[in-house]
Amino acid sequence: MSSSSISTSLRIFTAKSLLAPKPTRPPSFFYRPITFPRNLLSKTLVSVSSTSTSLQPIEELPPKLQEIVKLFLSVQEPKAKYQQLLFYGKNLKPLETQFKTRENKVEGCVSQVWVRAYLDEQKNVVFEADSDSVLTKGLAALLVQGLSNRPVEDIVKVSPDFAMLLGLQQSLTPSRNNGFLNMLKLMQKKALELFLEAERLDEDSELKIGSGGGENSSVGLSSEVGVDENETNSSGLGSRGMRIREKLEKELRPVELEVEDISYQHAGHAGVRGSDGETHFNVKIVSEEFEGKSLVKRHRLIYGLLQEELESGLHALSIVAKTPSEV
Repeated sequence: MSSSSISTSLRIFTAKSLLAPKPTRPPSFFYRPITFPRNLLSKTLVSVSSTSTSLQPIEELPPKLQEIVKLFLSVQEPKAKYQQLLFYGKNLKPLETQFKTRENKVEGCVSQVWVRAYLDEQKNVVFEADSDSVLTKGLAALLVQGLSNRPVEDIVKVSPDFAMLLGLQQSLTPSRNNGFLNMLKLMQKKALELFLEAERLDEDSELKIGSGGGENSSVGLSSEVGVDENETNSSGLGSRGMRIREKLEKELRPVELEVEDISYQHAGHAGVRGSDGETHFNVKIVSEEFEGKSLVKRHRLIYGLLQEELESGLHALSIVAKTPSEV
């Protein structure tokens, strides 16, 4: 679904005390601009950042998702937030029946909701969604607008706790809040699957290993660069880190292997070393199994071995994969 289907100038319902003078631009069905006092938004942002320092910084979110978060932060009345969701839902383009499949259905939602994802010509992810509930459609539309037309790495970096910044807790039941997070999780999973599929299709035309082809690469799933070769492997890996190490050791018989849990570096993530929130890792591996394989094929091999982890909460890997002769 193109982001143009829901205007980036967002309609909002607020108390009269928040309304600014009517704009000179004539309103349309999708566009009803409204401004808010600059000091109101600033105070709200300061309040949230001072009381919730562990939340993912707004600046790390995709640009359109930032706009949505700031919009909801500027609204004080829970009822107004609720009405905004209804507005989103009423203007979400219906999903074609052929895409309302089991694999596109979001589990754990009070209402039925489906999410579809595909890549555009620039290899950005485009989302479409639908639901049999207007309110749930509003939640889906919020994510569709905020995440569509962004590269995969931007989408998988979004921490679920951004939902707290929206301030919807008072407007939604716990089950709908959980459904909203399940929508985000499915969108991120689909984005990752699209990346892996595109990598498979492009492997013959992508980077080939030359004389210096073993350089660091983040494979587009993380903004992090490769592992610093001067760093030693982190001790005290949690259960996911140990599974990653054991799987790579068993299948690739590396002469050198470093697995580092860097989840704690990502503000807003629940993950710290040794916890259930292990989401981001650096992997440096030297193995003869990489001989004759392109960089893409090496990464594809590693992702294939760790597919189960990727489907159960592993968000990003930063990989350095070399042969012994390249070290």
